[in-house]
Amino acid sequence: MTPRPLIDPKLIYLEPAVRSYPRGVEILARYPHAAQVEVESHWRIPELSADVAKAEDWLSVKRDVLVLGIKKGMTMRPNGRSADFIAPSSSNGCAMACSYCYVPRRKGYANPVSVFVNIDDITRALHRHAVKLGPKPEPNSVDPVDWVYDLGENGDLSVDATVSDNVRDLVAALRTIPGAKGSFATKFVNTDLLAYDPQGRTRIRFSLMPAAMAKTVDIRTSPMESRIQAINDFVAAGYEVHANFSPVIVHEGWEAEWRELFQQVADTLSPAAKAQLKCEVIMLTHNAGLHEVNMAWHPKGEAQLWRPDIQEEKVSQGGMVNLRYRTPWKRQWLNRLLGWMGETLPYCEVRYAF
Repeated sequence: MTPRPLIDPKLIYLEPAVRSYPRGVEILARYPHAAQVEVESHWRIPELSADVAKAEDWLSVKRDVLVLGIKKGMTMRPNGRSADFIAPSSSNGCAMACSYCYVPRRKGYANPVSVFVNIDDITRALHRHAVKLGPKPEPNSVDPVDWVYDLGENGDLSVDATVSDNVRDLVAALRTIPGAKGSFATKFVNTDLLAYDPQGRTRIRFSLMPAAMAKTVDIRTSPMESRIQAINDFVAAGYEVHANFSPVIVHEGWEAEWRELFQQVADTLSPAAKAQLKCEVIMLTHNAGLHEVNMAWHPKGEAQLWRPDIQEEKVSQGGMVNLRYRTPWKRQWLNRLLGWMGETLPYCEVRYAF
């Protein structure tokens, strides 16, 4: 039997203008049996975001509901960590259900995927911005040569590529934009992307964590072994591939688990993959609102994520009050992790860690 797709909508909410875009027509034709409900805005669907009961259906909503809209703002936000700039997203939300994910912290009691059908507007905005910037004046921790644009801050493009050709169009556009490179993180191995011919202009960051923890908090994602093996395949297909070691969840026994993960990476990667490998390391942050939602659908994962005994409040750059590990301990734990990684993956440059 063929596994059911991560997104197999029975219901599609859409802004009426979606039907005037070729991409909108394509997506609707792909799901002819899905009921269609027109909404004024892809952001304002009260029966999803404001319905407390929807939290109990967290997984089924991700599979059974799709939202289609028009991306309005085309702002390129400076970043400096995963990328130089955060590009306008071609989607919002994710079909996977990582219980620590920050995206649903702003989306209430349901977090289905919203796909934006005006992909040509997004690629044109990328081109204009990069051309206006001109050549990158000096290397930085993001990239030594190119301006890097994060293409998927609010979702997972590998999954989005199962719904539409938006990701294929983005990869194709980056081949032609001088001085620009795309980037996105993923937890899903979609082998269709191997045929996109990125020509080194798209960077994929495979998110990695110990497999035992992933089974608890990385719901509906590709197995860790598959993600690590995929690094070789995607490098061979012309992608730049980095590792995104995140989130780092501190718990009893975490040292042995992370040492095992680093060894698995070292044992699996090809010489070509190792030669270009870089990484980012991100310690866990959590959020009281997300904790409330998670307790309705996946309380088991909260035993590892919600640890007030070792966490403290922190206001994020976006103004949200989150929980992070207490500052003195966090620094010590991060240094330990970097030490373990350095012993096993000495060739892996750490682009940033926090």
